[in-house]
Amino acid sequence: MKKGMIKLSALYPNTEGSYFDIDYYCNTHTPMVAKFLGDAMKHAAVEEGLSAFDRDSEKPFMAIGHLYFDTLDDMHNAFEPYMEEIMGDIKNYTNVQPYFQISTVKI
Repeated sequence: MKKGMIKLSALYPNTEGSYFDIDYYCNTHTPMVAKFLGDAMKHAAVEEGLSAFDRDSEKPFMAIGHLYFDTLDDMHNAFEPYMEEIMGDIKNYTNVQPYFQISTVKI
């Protein structure tokens, strides 16, 4: 990743009774988002949670998705026309509300 890029992360907490369809997220949701965001999105990455650091511990997050952009304005401008469709799709792969964080990539 290029230093100074903007990263939007969606973190899906692992809570009692929660579920996450990683196949849907990887094969349907993320490609849909990529199509909507077009060239503004430079890269996407999806992580599936395994555990916390301690051996055999419960994973704190079921999955984490990352989207990368050159600038914060690029990210916001790309999302604005499609926010309703993107957020409306969440119910198709999970029953938890994700945490969102926008970060600047430093290394």
